[in-house]
Amino acid sequence: MNSHRSSLGTLLHHVHVSGPLSRAALAARMGVNRSTILALTSELVAAGLVREEHPRGTTGAAGRPSLVVRPESERVYVLAFDVAVDRLTAARVGLGARVLDSRAAPRPRAGVDLDAVVGTLAGLGRDLYREAPRGSVCMGIGASYTGMIRPVDGMVRYGPEMGWVDQAFGTELERSLALGLPVAVGNEAHLGALAEYARGAGVGEPDLIYLHGDVGVGGGILVGGKLLGGEGGYGCEVGHMLVNPVDGRPCLCGSRGCLEAEVGEYALLAAAGRPPGTIGRQAVRSAVRDPGAAAAVAEIGDWLGIGVANLINLFNPGVVIFGGMLQDIYAAAAPHVAARIAQHAMPVSRERARLRLAGLGDDSTLIGAAELGFTPLLRDPLMGIERNAS
Repeated sequence: MNSHRSSLGTLLHHVHVSGPLSRAALAARMGVNRSTILALTSELVAAGLVREEHPRGTTGAAGRPSLVVRPESERVYVLAFDVAVDRLTAARVGLGARVLDSRAAPRPRAGVDLDAVVGTLAGLGRDLYREAPRGSVCMGIGASYTGMIRPVDGMVRYGPEMGWVDQAFGTELERSLALGLPVAVGNEAHLGALAEYARGAGVGEPDLIYLHGDVGVGGGILVGGKLLGGEGGYGCEVGHMLVNPVDGRPCLCGSRGCLEAEVGEYALLAAAGRPPGTIGRQAVRSAVRDPGAAAAVAEIGDWLGIGVANLINLFNPGVVIFGGMLQDIYAAAAPHVAARIAQHAMPVSRERARLRLAGLGDDSTLIGAAELGFTPLLRDPLMGIERNAS
């Protein structure tokens, strides 16, 4: 790709991530003159990717204020899917990461359910596609899955909660959607980490750890702003870090005392004395808010703190972000988490590490999935819009 197209992609990326920016601000960010910005924005306007308008509240102001460049969020969008243990979500997400429309369906905990998951998501996705405004363009499709994903083809290599092993999720979803667009799939915590870094609680924090709670615990680790994926893309499985190997709870992976076995949904609800068969996010929220479950919350918080202390010692992050179900657990157990970090993490490693709730709330993984769909467009805007508008 030539440098001109690369510059177009850089400008579009700035507007996509940061929202409306003046030409002057874009020139400063990209280190180019205003005439170059004018030429670049003119091409993107002609392609229907951005629009320019006068800054609000400048009518009658002296001088010539710099025009503001805005993403065409209503016209340019992707389909994003988020597969959690209990819930399936589909959304139409506009350029600039605006969730324009969404659908959701429950997911029974029924074992290997590839056909059911793909069928439900494809139906939701086709509905969103059909109901998009006339003249809008779908630029890509991204999906987040709660398991270990082979990046090249979206194969779920391992998803212990439902027993998924080598399930062709990406290929089957692409076939079932039949929209003529490839489906990119990523691990939910990896995508959550990238989304929080771009526009959530991790903005400006290139060394961060994102911990995502569904039923278990997933992790996404950024070092210098780059995802730590590992040799095959299966890195950061922090939920299977051993924290209590001697007498720990059994884990679905076959080990004992893994972090997710000690702090996940089953551990919390069992410690809180909930009846067998009690499951789900609402049950977790009820338990952590129950004064009678304070001892259980303290126990879970201790194990979570030990896990975070290990991660701080290993990676020296600037911020640790709690997403998904862990938002509820951390909010209730924060003093216990902090006490264990103070006890077990080295002072020089923990002194600058901040603990935060996900800035994108429950949308972190969905927005991360949308970014997968936008990647080809941001890499080469003109080729992307030509290919998908034809």
